[in-house]
Amino acid sequence: MKKVWRNFHGRNPGLSCSAIIALNEAGIHTHTCDGDSPRGPGLLFFDEITSLCHRIRELSCSGRERVLAVSLCQSSLTSEAIWGLLQSGASDVIAWDESATCVHDIALRLERWLAVDQLLDSALVSTNLIGQSTTWRSVLRQLIEVARFTDASILITGESGTGKELAARLIHTLDNRPKKRDLVVLDCTTVVPALSGSEFFGHERGAFTGAANARDGAFALADGGTLFLDEIGELPLELQGQLLRVIQEKTFKRIGGNNWQKTEFRLVCATNRDLREEVRAGKFRNDLYYRIMAWKCCLPPLRERREDIIPLARHFITSMPPKEDSPELDRSIEEYLVTREYPGNVRDLKQLVTRIMYRHVGNGPITIGNIPEEERPTSDWGPINWCDDSFEAAIRRAVTFGVGLKEIGRTAEDTAIRIAVGASNNLQLAAKMLGVTDRTLQNRRPSKRQNGQQAEIWADGPVDITPVTAAACPAMNRDIPSDMPMGALSMPILSKPESSLPLQSNAANSSRQSAVVPLVTGRAPAL
Repeated sequence: MKKVWRNFHGRNPGLSCSAIIALNEAGIHTHTCDGDSPRGPGLLFFDEITSLCHRIRELSCSGRERVLAVSLCQSSLTSEAIWGLLQSGASDVIAWDESATCVHDIALRLERWLAVDQLLDSALVSTNLIGQSTTWRSVLRQLIEVARFTDASILITGESGTGKELAARLIHTLDNRPKKRDLVVLDCTTVVPALSGSEFFGHERGAFTGAANARDGAFALADGGTLFLDEIGELPLELQGQLLRVIQEKTFKRIGGNNWQKTEFRLVCATNRDLREEVRAGKFRNDLYYRIMAWKCCLPPLRERREDIIPLARHFITSMPPKEDSPELDRSIEEYLVTREYPGNVRDLKQLVTRIMYRHVGNGPITIGNIPEEERPTSDWGPINWCDDSFEAAIRRAVTFGVGLKEIGRTAEDTAIRIAVGASNNLQLAAKMLGVTDRTLQNRRPSKRQNGQQAEIWADGPVDITPVTAAACPAMNRDIPSDMPMGALSMPILSKPESSLPLQSNAANSSRQSAVVPLVTGRAPAL
């Protein structure tokens, strides 16, 4: 065994001397860890709990270390203390004694951990499941250990695009069973209910209409290998019940057959559903859930491992032709990739990088100019403060003269629509600017025919409502800030032109009218 690091926490470092000597005689060679950044598995001897949890967090924060906490003082190792150490990042906690059993147990743990870390850093893992974040390495370390040193059934959960099938293939590759056979993949979303029994169990010749020949199902094909049931949460309840015996007993019969067949396979299942919630809702069998979940691996979404976004992006770039002299990422586009949201997780990132590469030309770095238009943020300058002092003054003047809230909102909406229509001279373009449908604007006023062409009458004259395309008018592609308030635009506009508005005769109403008319006629303060 190669050397592992050691550290001491407490008041009496001499207590660890006998333990170090005993471990050295058993072939476990240790060295004092270099500062605060050890690498790989190691031993942390302690004789008191005070501030120990903080020390363990420091040692295990990067995800590259595994801490075996060895207590030299039995009185300090309470149940509460053990749980606290494990939650702080310790991989295991052991009470030291002078027996050979204790030394042997420590040696076995360290050997296992060293083997797991060697696989974790190997090309087999690092080139398929890419990432160096603490969260990702912790998940992969557990996945590798269970896949390599056990034959347990594994349930892989995670959002769409997190790499569940890649994880299943890694489990099969790391499986250390002798004479291991193939990986059989069955997508449960493609299983036809009428033929589901044949897909899993196979059938005999003549078992049903169309069964011209006997056929092996997934259970027979996976004998000696691994059966991967992708999206197992999509299986109907009646089929779930049929799987119980074969998963538990590893025996089955073909459809239409009478002979029981034995099969030995490792079962790996994946789903993007929360199966515990499905069980509570009665959509997934409780007994099947516990049969497929001997061990559960939850793959984190990309938003929880943003440190891995740039390494993943570089991997996707180098895997695209030409693979030689792949371009570098400009700092500005790295910032964009790290801060962007990825609803589809790694698959979403891969598609984005692919589209960016399609636009890149030459050997220079990839810049933000290569980002497709539909992926670009609408504004890099934050929210637009369009409600300036003049707008507030106009509203205050209207309130002072007794204008109601409904009329103020209707007038503001009328003004916004008139400005948008005047700027575009087309209802479809105006609707796009205002974030409403063109039908909404068409229904605001009655239309009529002018010179054989349908037109809409507005206060400023006829407006063409003929649909236009983006190619015909570049304004269609103009970005409108997504944070522009649209609450007032849902109210109806005034149905009469300015000339038909009734005027009040008395002086009080006349003064009120003079204050309101500028808002109604569209002569509102500039926005």
